[in-house]
Amino acid sequence: MISPQPAHKEQTSMGTIMSHKAFGMYAEDCLDAVCREVARLESILSRYIPESDVSRINQNAGRNFVEVNPETFNILARSLELSAICDGNFDITIAPLVNLWNIGKNSFTQPPIREMKQVLELVNYRDLILDASSKKVGLSRPRQAIDLGGIGKGYTGDCILEIFRDFGVTSAYSNLGGNVVTLGAKPDGTPWNIGIQHPRLVDSLIGSLAVIDRSIVTSGSYQRFSNDSLGNQFHHIIDPATGYPVESGLVSVTIVSDNAMTADVLSTALFVMGVNRGMELLMSFPKTEAILMDSEEKVFVSKGLKGHFQPNEGIEYTILE
Repeated sequence: MISPQPAHKEQTSMGTIMSHKAFGMYAEDCLDAVCREVARLESILSRYIPESDVSRINQNAGRNFVEVNPETFNILARSLELSAICDGNFDITIAPLVNLWNIGKNSFTQPPIREMKQVLELVNYRDLILDASSKKVGLSRPRQAIDLGGIGKGYTGDCILEIFRDFGVTSAYSNLGGNVVTLGAKPDGTPWNIGIQHPRLVDSLIGSLAVIDRSIVTSGSYQRFSNDSLGNQFHHIIDPATGYPVESGLVSVTIVSDNAMTADVLSTALFVMGVNRGMELLMSFPKTEAILMDSEEKVFVSKGLKGHFQPNEGIEYTILE
């Protein structure tokens, strides 16, 4: 019988507040290990830490190849695979555009068109070169840069699940700020209920998902800014093809999968691609489901989530067969 009293820890990492909960005899030690692992991964994957693998790659763009941790190499290799599968709608070389728009800062605003055209030319995942024999990585051109914001937390979620298992934990979850991973069910055998934030209403949900052993990642236009003279509003998810905030008709994408890294990537890719193209792509990923909300607040739920999604009052949805 699993102890009903959980261990619980919070930490600030990867630009967000994370919450971890685990049940079991070694739950406290397990969560200590989880927090250490998250900090370790941030130290090698964050482009905001000068000594990280990602920062060293960016600092040497167009000049030198950089030897990286085998773990970093594997994440980058998977990033390139998924970028190709997603037809470039997910692209980790988007960092120059993120910088130009000042995303994540109070001065987030539309840059001059001429500058954006110049920077847009730097965004191309094919320019990230990997040498498998030496585990060295390089970017083809100066000023190019990578950002693992669309895959790093997903990978971290998968690593957390492994730590739960290593400590013999059979019931646990972690919320990594938009990314949730669950191990097993709750101690009483019932599913975890994961809320999906409404992208336009503060402190409101689209609905909730009942899940066991699943990872859930949501991308949404939660933050809007009106910093230009015309009062135009922009959200923070940039289309790597246009350089502008995505205009796909979607305002929220939630992916449910047994792999958190894949879910992380697909939440971005589907947001960029829109309902029809996005659902076509989703068919390439077994045991992966989606909940989408469009700009008219219509909700679409893939058929594998039938019976698992509970909408909030007033939310109507369509099951996509």
